[in-house]
Amino acid sequence: MAEKPYPAEKARGGEIILNTPARRAIFLSGLIGAVVLVLILAMVR
Repeated sequence: MAEKPYPAEKARGGEIILNTPARRAIFLSGLIGAVVLVLILAMVR
């Protein structure tokens, strides 16, 4: 049987919740890693 669809009001407005130090560290290291990768690729070219 098909499940009831998820309401659109709840699906909108994605929110990043960084409420623990570990989640903040993972998020920031991902951002910093992306920037470093771009810089390395720009220098290699």
